[in-house]
Amino acid sequence: MSLQTLFLRYAKSLPEGHLKWIGVRHTRKEDMHSLESVIAIKDSGLEGDHRCTKTLGSARQVTLISEEFIQQIAIYSQKENIVPELLRRNLVVSGINLNALRYQQFSIGEAIFEATALCHPCSRMETALGAGGVSAMLGHGGLCCKILKTGEIKLGDALKVISD
Repeated sequence: MSLQTLFLRYAKSLPEGHLKWIGVRHTRKEDMHSLESVIAIKDSGLEGDHRCTKTLGSARQVTLISEEFIQQIAIYSQKENIVPELLRRNLVVSGINLNALRYQQFSIGEAIFEATALCHPCSRMETALGAGGVSAMLGHGGLCCKILKTGEIKLGDALKVISD
């Protein structure tokens, strides 16, 4: 049995999550800009994000992390709290186990996404979070996603797993 089939078996029972934060970077290495809504563009990325102009069809068009993972990262990095901009992910959701979303299709607002891979921390997290930042994020870096259907997403939208 493939991992995708195994994940699908259990993803059907996941609760709804909710979109809590949206961020884009206009150019590489720039600070994140918070938004209340954005257009997710099929096979491209989030409108206004630098990745939107990169290789079409990439498996890393959008990055997703959960508030629950951010709380874990804060604990492991010995921080009171961590603002989403610091972690350089595009979307923050809550109320759903992100690791169970791997290989699954899901909707947020009008857009449809597919979780493609784990989003591993980069060396910039040592600067952003301090010494041990990469270690604090291991296993909690979130997911990389492709956009399968263009649509608007906005804060508060539900994240729903799409099951056949």
